[in-house]
Parts: sequence; C-alpha cells; structure tokens
Amino acid sequence: MTTLAIQGPASPLADGTSAAWYAIWTRSHCERLVAGQLAAKGIPPFLPEMRIRSSRRGAPAIVRAPMFPGYLFVRQVMDKACYVEILKIRQIVRVLEDGWTRLTPIPDADMSAIQRIVEADVPAFAHPHLTQGERVSIVEGPLTGLEGVFVRGQTDQGCLVISIDLLGRSVAVKIDGAAVLPIPSRRAA
Repeated sequence: MTTLAIQGPASPLADGTSAAWYAIWTRSHCERLVAGQLAAKGIPPFLPEMRIRSSRRGAPAIVRAPMFPGYLFVRQVMDKACYVEILKIRQIVRVLEDGWTRLTPIPDADMSAIQRIVEADVPAFAHPHLTQGERVSIVEGPLTGLEGVFVRGQTDQGCLVISIDLLGRSVAVKIDGAAVLPIPSRRAA
C-alpha cells in the first residue's frame, strides 16, 4: 500500500504547485464506502451531507444523505501516482477530468461555500443546476459572506443556490431575502 503525502489548503510544494479540489464520481450509493477507503489510504475525503426526509420501513424520519449523490471530493496535490492510487479504490467510477494530464479542479470558492453550508448545519436541498441569474452575497447570519445565485421564492424569502459546474449540480439553502445584497456585475472595460 502506497502512503501519499497530503498537502493542506495553503501548502505549496517546492515546485510551486499546491493542493486543489477534485470531484470523485462513485457508483450509486457508495459514497461512504469510497470515503472510508480514501481515508484508509491517507487521502482525506470531503463528503458533504444534508438532512432529508425518508420513509423507509414505513416510518418517516430525518436522515443524512449526500448533498451531491454519487460524488465526493478530495483536496489533493494530484500527481500520476496519487491519481492511480485513487482509481484503484473499489466503487470509484472516475475522477472528473479529461485524462490524468488534464485534471479539472473545482474552484476553491465553490468548495468553501459548500463547507460553510455543512458547518452551519442549515437546511439544504437539491436544486436544479443554474448557469445564469443574479449573483448575491449574504450579509447576515451564519452564512455571511457566501456568494451564490439568489432565486426568489415568496416576497421575503428565497434560496441561495451554490452550483458546482463540473458536476452539473447545485444545492440550495433557504435564506431571508433581506439578508442578501446583489454583487455588481463585472464588465470588461
């Protein structure tokens, strides 16, 4: 078994490379199994979960389920040896990329937003992936500073939608419409 060196968020290597976030696609309902195998190899996984209603066994209950079914994330300096070790793990379909020489990292800001939602333990739910809409920043509450797309619901409530473009998936968090401010659009001069 190969031991892999894990780099933290702000730990550049001697050649100037640093860790980046990557999405790992798993077989259906195998996210926790893959997370355990990654951890056993010394690669810390990030499996964001949310609370959902379930009526298994006839009784309704609140259970934790993956926020992005079929996916989990790793923050890793990805060299060929590490890439191959990850692919050896049972129940992994692939690392989302276009070949190991063209890995596709997920922006740190997107992953930071997902981490903040998990840490705040606010109600979250799956939402259709959005590519356009008004970008907003939350100005009060446990998610202050998060940016995302605001989708208005009722007059004073709405959702902040965080999208992971690489996955083509989004997650939404209910927020008070008064707790957000629009982010001015950046236009090329």
